[in-house]
Amino acid sequence: MRDFLSKEVYEKLISTIGQGELINQDDANQIASAMKTWAMAKGATHYTHWFQPLTGSTAEKHDSFFEPSGDGAIEKFAGSALVQQEPDASSFPNGGIRNTFEARGYTAWDPSSPAFIMESKAGKTLCIPTVFISYTGESLDYKAPLLKALAAMDKAAVDVCQYFDKSITKVNASLGIEQEYFLVDLALFNARPDLVMTGRTLFGHMSAKGQQLEDHYFGSIPERVFAYMVDFENEALKLGIPLKTRHNEVAPSQFECAPIYEEINLAIDHNQLLMDLMEKVARRHNFKVLLHEKPYAGINGSGKHNNWSLITDTGKNLLAPGKTPKNNLMFLAFFVNTIKAVHEHADLLRASITSVSND
Repeated sequence: MRDFLSKEVYEKLISTIGQGELINQDDANQIASAMKTWAMAKGATHYTHWFQPLTGSTAEKHDSFFEPSGDGAIEKFAGSALVQQEPDASSFPNGGIRNTFEARGYTAWDPSSPAFIMESKAGKTLCIPTVFISYTGESLDYKAPLLKALAAMDKAAVDVCQYFDKSITKVNASLGIEQEYFLVDLALFNARPDLVMTGRTLFGHMSAKGQQLEDHYFGSIPERVFAYMVDFENEALKLGIPLKTRHNEVAPSQFECAPIYEEINLAIDHNQLLMDLMEKVARRHNFKVLLHEKPYAGINGSGKHNNWSLITDTGKNLLAPGKTPKNNLMFLAFFVNTIKAVHEHADLLRASITSVSND
């Protein structure tokens, strides 16, 4: 974006990303025009507000840049289209908080998560990460509550940090989110109606050999699986997803990949993107990837181990004990309060991750 924006607007955009500064309409128009120019130079013909409704997956509605006008221009992408869109909210789950007669929902641009171009054989689309809210302002997605939580955490953490270091003005949460998965040959998958319909087995018999010998974990990766891993890792890198690790997991035909730590909002977006990529790339290799938490009885399920921490704008890891943890008062303050928060709010933490597949 530095190549397509004036220095002044670029610096304002950086302030918006880092400090949450407001963007005025003129600057939004310049940013939208720059994003359109960049995306079309990459071959994109459409754009979409990419959001995460309460379905466990992502959603998108594509609009074309094609918009003829009287001055002879045939493409347009205004700041108003970048900042806000109005998809129908009536067909998404909402937990009962949306008024039935208010069908409208709104997607609003999240500048803190970079836009990206999704490529398929048929074409390319500019994807703009957004929050999804109702007509009356209730959150209808997972991103909006996360951003609110991060803002609250930042304020509370900075207040504590100020007792130890006056130079700290911002605290971010970092996350390295693992992704475990099973691979099944596509022909075998299609032969099982329960797998096709639900993504998990509903009946069957225990395998003669499961994970009893503990010989699959960190074992030699099968050649066909290795080819799949390399393929989806390359696709992930094109989208800026910093995958670092791959290996066999504990259960037969179970594997794992893990990224480098990122700011938590971006890490969540990247994990959603990664799961979508894994499913698409699996078809190229005649695989079906199972992302269900417990697709088989009697062996390990698949998890997303959340390795997280709190990082200050001065580079301090607030949950790193250091070489002398007993004398590290800042670490002890955050460590003790984290344990206390988990103890006092365990019911809310469990409720926040409860789902049909994660019971």
